[in-house]
Amino acid sequence: MIHQIKTIGQFYKLRNLPPPEHPLISVVDIATAPVYSQIESGNVVFGFYVISFKSGYTAREKYGLQPEGFDGGVLGFRAPGQVVKVEPNKAVSSVASGWMLCIHPDFLLQTSLAGKIRSYDFFYYDFNEALFLSDEEQTIINTIVANIANEFQKARDGFSQKIAIALIEALLTYIERFYQRQFKTNKVASHKLLDKLDDLLNRYFDSHKPSKEGLPTVAVLAEELNVSPHYLSAMLRSITGKNTQQHIHEKLIVKAKELLSATDMSVSEIAYALGFEHLQSFSKLFKTKTDQSPLEFRQSFG
Repeated sequence: MIHQIKTIGQFYKLRNLPPPEHPLISVVDIATAPVYSQIESGNVVFGFYVISFKSGYTAREKYGLQPEGFDGGVLGFRAPGQVVKVEPNKAVSSVASGWMLCIHPDFLLQTSLAGKIRSYDFFYYDFNEALFLSDEEQTIINTIVANIANEFQKARDGFSQKIAIALIEALLTYIERFYQRQFKTNKVASHKLLDKLDDLLNRYFDSHKPSKEGLPTVAVLAEELNVSPHYLSAMLRSITGKNTQQHIHEKLIVKAKELLSATDMSVSEIAYALGFEHLQSFSKLFKTKTDQSPLEFRQSFG
């Protein structure tokens, strides 16, 4: 069953709370009631952005990429339209504390964040790709969110929205910084994921799959690696400076060079073997990446 929660007011009602002080932006104390208190099971789709901070969760609720020995707070994210799966008896722990910052897209209209907010990849990470915060980072995040809440807990004036937008932008920038820190401090896990991706691509291009299934997509690779596409690309950028699509192309060019230099296959046959429907597309990509056409590269070997 799919539960549509389109507005913040509807969310408050489900939690048996009084109406929010502002219909388009609110900070909710998760200790006041279970997040999905009126939903036993099924899928939930929010109509607004959610940034949630949580600490004091039980072992059952721990996250898939949690650092060893970590016992602090975590940040999770949801964009409008994403599906959240709710299972019986697996809602927020009764000992958990924290907050949820809910931002309806209409609050951002005619502001600098109206379109920009969709560019923040972490809103599209899976639940197990949460951000783990140090004590210092928690203080920074909690202070910003408290200031956002304060703007709408008193009489609002003409500056409230501008101040809130500025605070939200600062919050999102800090989250980007802290994710970069997490990628770097969790090097072992990041490099293991990179190694798995390289092995997956090598085996794919060494097989007959490209000619049958085409070029591998970011979504398919991410699913194979059990991570979200956005998280995979962000992790790769932190290590290599390139996103997943660029990484796929690099592996493809390496294989193309191998076939051009060590086989008698025609350029058309190589393009087809690597998953291209059209020779022109392969030649254009190869030229972009190497500054040579496939034929020029082959001729350079005499």
